[in-house]
Amino acid sequence: MSTEYLCGRGIADITGEPADTGMLGYGKSRQRSDGIHLRLRSRAFVFADADGRRVLIVVNDLPMVFDSVCRALLDRLQASYGTLYNENNTMVTATHTHCGPGGYSHHRLYHSNTGGFRPKTFAAIVDGMTEAAARAHADLAPAVLTLSHGELRDASANRSKVAFDNNPPSDRRCFPDAVDAQTTLLRIERGGTPVGAINWFGVHNTSMTNRNTLISGDNKGYAAYHWERLVAGVDYRAHRAGDFVGAFAQTNAGDLTPNLDLRPGHGPTADEVENTRIIGLRQYEAAARLLTAPGSVLHGGIDHRLTHVDLSGVVVRPEFSGDGRDHRTGPPVGGASALAGSEEDGPAFRGFHEGRNPFWDRISRLIYRLRPGLRDVQAPKALVVGGLRGHYVARRAPVQLLRIGQLYLLGVPAEVTIVAGLRLRRTVASITGAELANVLVAGYSNGYLHYVTTPEEYDTQQYEGGSTLFGRWTLPALQQVASELASAMRDGVPVRYGDAEPDFSDRLRPARLRIPRDEAPAGLDFGDVLLEPRRTYRPGETVTAIFAAAYPNNDLQRNRTYLEIQRRAADDWLTVADDGDWSTTFRWRRTRFAQIAVVTWTVPQDAAGTYRIRCHGTAHRVLRPYSGTSRVFTIESEGGRHADQTATQRRPACHRQS
Repeated sequence: MSTEYLCGRGIADITGEPADTGMLGYGKSRQRSDGIHLRLRSRAFVFADADGRRVLIVVNDLPMVFDSVCRALLDRLQASYGTLYNENNTMVTATHTHCGPGGYSHHRLYHSNTGGFRPKTFAAIVDGMTEAAARAHADLAPAVLTLSHGELRDASANRSKVAFDNNPPSDRRCFPDAVDAQTTLLRIERGGTPVGAINWFGVHNTSMTNRNTLISGDNKGYAAYHWERLVAGVDYRAHRAGDFVGAFAQTNAGDLTPNLDLRPGHGPTADEVENTRIIGLRQYEAAARLLTAPGSVLHGGIDHRLTHVDLSGVVVRPEFSGDGRDHRTGPPVGGASALAGSEEDGPAFRGFHEGRNPFWDRISRLIYRLRPGLRDVQAPKALVVGGLRGHYVARRAPVQLLRIGQLYLLGVPAEVTIVAGLRLRRTVASITGAELANVLVAGYSNGYLHYVTTPEEYDTQQYEGGSTLFGRWTLPALQQVASELASAMRDGVPVRYGDAEPDFSDRLRPARLRIPRDEAPAGLDFGDVLLEPRRTYRPGETVTAIFAAAYPNNDLQRNRTYLEIQRRAADDWLTVADDGDWSTTFRWRRTRFAQIAVVTWTVPQDAAGTYRIRCHGTAHRVLRPYSGTSRVFTIESEGGRHADQTATQRRPACHRQS
C-alpha cells in the first residue's frame, strides 16, 4: 500500500494544580480541585504531504482552549521551528472535560471561581502541549491514513429536545434519535500496523458532575486511557518511541449529554464514576471497531485556511440569513437561560430557568421596543449579562478549515449543536464537493466563544440559545465565513486574515494564592504513613493509605506521579499503577494540624501477590523532594491462584525500583 503522507504522533502531561484551584466548566465556586483521578494529556499529530504542506492537530484533555494557550504554544513552536507551524495550519482543540483546573485564560469571565489567573496551571498546559507537538514533529515517518465512519447510539442523548424539535423536518430527519450518531476514525498505519488514531464523536464530556473535585479527563479521557494504557500497553512516563497514541476529539456536541437518563450523574447507572468509564468505553469500542473496518485510504493534498471574524458585528447576507434580508450579529449578551445552566448536566444559578423567565422577559421586551436594532440581533433572548468588554470574553473568532486528503475539518471556537453543525458541514461540502460524512465540525478549537445554535433553536431560548452570546444570526454568520474558507480552498486562493483577538495578558489579575505552610505532624516527617493498608485484600476491594504530605502545588509532578502502586517481583519492586491510572486516586486534605495525602487503589480482578504504596511530593521551604512507603500487603486471588504475569501484561510496568 502506497504512502502519500508523513505522520508524527506525540503525547505529554498537561495536568495543572491538583489543589485549591477552581475547576472550569461548571463554574461552581465550591468545585475546587483537591487531587487527581486521571491525569490530563495533550495528544499531537503532524500530517505532511508530498509537497511539504503540513498541519498540526493538538487534542487536549481540557475544559476549553483559549487564545491565551494557543498564542503561547505558537510562540514556543516558532522559537524552535520558525514558521513551520503557525496559526493557519495548527488546530488546538479541547475535549471539554469539566474536571480540569481553570485560571489559564486571559479573559476574566473564566476566573470566576479561580480567584484570577493561575500561572502554574497555565505553564503546565503550555509546556505539555509544546512537548506533545515536539514529539510529533520528531516522530514524522511515512504512514497510510484511512478514514472510517460508523454509528454510536448508546453514548449520548439530546439534552435540549425542545430546541431540536423547533428545527425544520428536513434537518430533524438527519437525526432520527435527536443525536449525531456518526463516529469517525482517522487511522494511522506504518508497515500495516496501526500506530495512532483520532476519533471524532460528539458528546459532552460531563459524565462527572459538579460535585467531583478530582482532576479527570472524564469519558473522553477514559476512552483514550483505555486504548493507550490498557489495550496498547503505553507507559505514559517512559515516552517510548512508537507508542500508540489515540485521541478522542469533539465535534458538534453542543446539545448532546452523556447522562443518558437526562440527570446529572445518571445514565446508564446512578454512579458518576462508573458512567464515566462506561461512556468512555463505548466510545473506545466504537473506535476500535473502525480500526479494522475497510475505510477509505486518504489521498491528495493537505491544505489549510484561517480567518478571524469579529462576531460582535458581522453583516449576514440574505443567502445565509434565509429570509431574503440582511441581518447583523451583535456584542455578546448572556441570557437568563444561560444562567440557568443545563438541567441534564448541571444546573447553575437559582431563580433562572431554561425557556421563559417572566421577570427578565418583561424587562427585555421593553428594551427591545426602545432599541429595534438590538431586537433584531438578540430577541427573544431575556437580556441579563451585557456590556461584556473585550477582556472579559472574546469577540473575535478564529475560523479554520483543514484538509487532509478527503477529510475536511472546520475549526470553530464554540459549542455547536448537531443541527447547527449539520448546516456548517453542508456549507463546506457543497462548495468543496466533499462527501458530507467526511466534513466534520471540530468544536472547541483555537478559542472559546460559548454556543452556536440554529436560529430556530435560538427562538426557544433553552440553555444553549441563551448562551449563544452574539445573537440569533450567529450560525448564519459562521456559515458565511465557512463558505469563504471553502471557496478559497477550492480555488487555491488566500483568504483575508481579519482582526485577531487582542492580547490581554497585560490586564491579567493573578490569583492571590493562599499557600499553606508545610509542616509535618509532631514527631513525623513528610511521607510518613498515618494510616497503613490492611495486611490482605482481595480483587475488587479498595486499598487505602494516608501519608503526611506537603502542599501538592509546590511541584505538579508533571510527567511524573504523586503515587505508585508497586508489586514485588524477585528482588525488585515493579510499579503497576500511578496517579495516571483509573484504578487509583490521590486526594489532598488540609487538617487542623497538618496536610495529608489519601491514596486509594481499587485492586484489579487479575492482581495477586505482594504490594506496597509509595507517595511522593515536595516540601516548600527548600523545595525538598520526599517519598513515603507503606507497609507491604498481600492480594489473595480467587482460589489462591496467583496471576502476577497476567496483571503485568494488562497493566504494563512504569518502572522497576529496588
